[in-house]
Amino acid sequence: MDYRPRPEDHRFILNAVLDAPSTLRTLAPFAEVDEALQGQVLDEAARFVAEAVAPSNRDGDEIGCRFSQGQVTTPPGFREAYQAFVDGGWPGLSAAPEDGGQGLPTVLEAILYEWLSAANHGLTMAPGLLHGAYACLKHHGSEELRKRYLSKLASGEWLATMCLTEAHAGSDLGQVRTRAVPQADGSLRVSGGKIFISGGEHDLTPNIVHLVLCRLPDAPAGPKGLSLVLVPKLLPDDARNAVHCERIEEKMGLHGSPTCVMRFDEATGWLVGEPGRGLAAMFVMMNAARLHVALQGIGLLDAAWQKADAYAMERRQMRAPGAVPASRGGEPADLIAEHPAIRRILDTQRAWVEGARTLAYRSALMLDVAAHDADPKARERAQRWCSLVTPVLKAACTQQAFHGASECLQVFGGHGYVREWGIEQIVRDARVTMIYEGTNEIQAIDLLVRKVLPDNGAGMSAVLLELRDTLDASREADADVQRRLAQLRYLGTTIAMAAHANPVLPYEVADDYLRVVMLTMMAWAWARIDAAQASEAERAARAGPAAAFRRWVLPEFEMRLGIVKRACEGVAMSHDAAKSPVAGS
Repeated sequence: MDYRPRPEDHRFILNAVLDAPSTLRTLAPFAEVDEALQGQVLDEAARFVAEAVAPSNRDGDEIGCRFSQGQVTTPPGFREAYQAFVDGGWPGLSAAPEDGGQGLPTVLEAILYEWLSAANHGLTMAPGLLHGAYACLKHHGSEELRKRYLSKLASGEWLATMCLTEAHAGSDLGQVRTRAVPQADGSLRVSGGKIFISGGEHDLTPNIVHLVLCRLPDAPAGPKGLSLVLVPKLLPDDARNAVHCERIEEKMGLHGSPTCVMRFDEATGWLVGEPGRGLAAMFVMMNAARLHVALQGIGLLDAAWQKADAYAMERRQMRAPGAVPASRGGEPADLIAEHPAIRRILDTQRAWVEGARTLAYRSALMLDVAAHDADPKARERAQRWCSLVTPVLKAACTQQAFHGASECLQVFGGHGYVREWGIEQIVRDARVTMIYEGTNEIQAIDLLVRKVLPDNGAGMSAVLLELRDTLDASREADADVQRRLAQLRYLGTTIAMAAHANPVLPYEVADDYLRVVMLTMMAWAWARIDAAQASEAERAARAGPAAAFRRWVLPEFEMRLGIVKRACEGVAMSHDAAKSPVAGS
C-alpha cells in the first residue's frame, strides 16, 4: 500500500492543540492565513502527495538511480513527479512573494515535507534543501546572487546541494581542504572533493546550485577559516562549470536519491557572506535542514505505522488473549490487531507520531514568530526555543523512525522481512536519518555542551518555564508534567556542577540528557493533546496511543534521569575522595 496523508490528524494538532491560527494572526505576513485557508492548502497537498508522489516510491527503491559517464538518471516516474511538484507551486510554499513564493507559514511547509518524506523519501531528498539554500542566500547572498538565483530556488526550477563533507574529515569540518582562489573579476576558482552529497547530480533540473564550504588562500586552520561559495552546475552563460560527479554511492537504502562523490576542478563560484564566516552563513541552511530531517523521521514512522496497522487489521493469527468471542464472527483466529503485543507496538508508535508532531509544528510556528513578530522579546523567546529544541527533535525523531519502523516490521512477522510489503524499505531508508545533517551524537553534544551549559542552563530553564505556564496544575496529567519539567531544570544544574569537576562528563551523558528532554517535552505535548480532545469520539480515537505513552514510553524518563544523576554523583564522589587526607597521603 502507498502512503496516504490524513489531513484531519494535522488539523487537530494545528488548531485544537497548538491554536496555530491565533499565533499566525499576530504576525503581519500571515494575518489573512485563517483556519479555512490552512485547511484548503493541506487538503490539496494531501491529494498531490498521494496521487503524484507516493506511486513512484517502490520503483525508487527497487530500480534506484543509475550512473554513467558522470550523468545520473533518476528512477522511473521521478522526473514527472518532480515537475508536477514544481508546476503546483509547492517548492515556494513559504518563500517570500517577491521571490516568486506563496508567502505561507513555515508550519504548512513542515507538514508538506513530512508527507513527502513518508510517501517517497528518495524523491523528497531532491527538494529537501531548497528552503535552507533559499534562506541562506536571502540572508547572506550579494544582491547580484539573489537576483540570479533566489527566484529559481524558490520555484524549484533549480535544485541545490549543501557540500560540506570530505573523505578525510567526516563531521570534523575544521579539516576541510577544498580551496577557493579569488579572481580579478570577483569570482573564485574552487578545487577539491566532497562526498555524501545528496542530489549532487541528477536529471530533475537543468541547473544545480552547490553551496560549498572551502578555504581562501590566507584562511587560518580550523572551522573559523571556512568560507561559503556558491558554485552552479551551469554558469550564467549556460556553459558547463567544472563540477563533476565521479560516482554515486551504493547505499543500504534511500536508493531513489543519488548520494554523489563530487569533484570541483577550478570551478567558478561566488562568495556567500563574509570571508571566513562560511559556517555562520551555512548555519541558516543547516538549522532548516535539521528540522526537515526531524520531520522525515516523523513521516517515515507514520508510513511504517500505516502499513503495520493496515496489515494488523486484516491478518488473523491464533486466539487473542482477552478477545471477545463475538468479535471473531466465526473466524478460526483473531485479527492480530487484537493481540496485546501487537496493540502495544502499534499504539506506541502512534504515541510517538502525535507527540513528536506537536513539538515539530510548534517549532515551525516559532520559526515564523522569530522572523516576523513585532515584539523583540517574543522573537528572542522563539529563537531560543528553535535553538534548543531543533537538535532534540532531529535526534529523537530519527532514532524513533528507525527503531519504530523496525517494531512495525515485527507486526508482519516473516512477511515483513521480504520486499513484497514495503516495510523493510522504510527500515533501511530511515537508518540514514540518524547520521546525516549531524549524527545524533553530535546533536546531543550540541544541545548540552554548546547550548545548555554555557549559560548554566538558564536558556533551557526559560523554555521549560514557558511550557510549565501553559499547563493547568489542577489537572493530574498537567501536574505530573510540571513535576518532570522541574526535575529537568534541576538536572541541568546538577550536570553543570559536576562538569566543573569532570569536563568530560557532559560528553558522556549528552545522549541520555537529550532523551530526558524529549520525553519531558513529549509529556507536555500529550498533556496538551489530552486537554484539547473536547469530544468523546476524539478521546476514544486517541485512547490507545495516550495509554501507550503513559505505560510504555514515559517510564524511560526515570531510567534516563537516573543514568545522568548517577553519573554526576559518581563525579562528586571521586572529587571528594581525591580531596580527602587519606587519598593525598
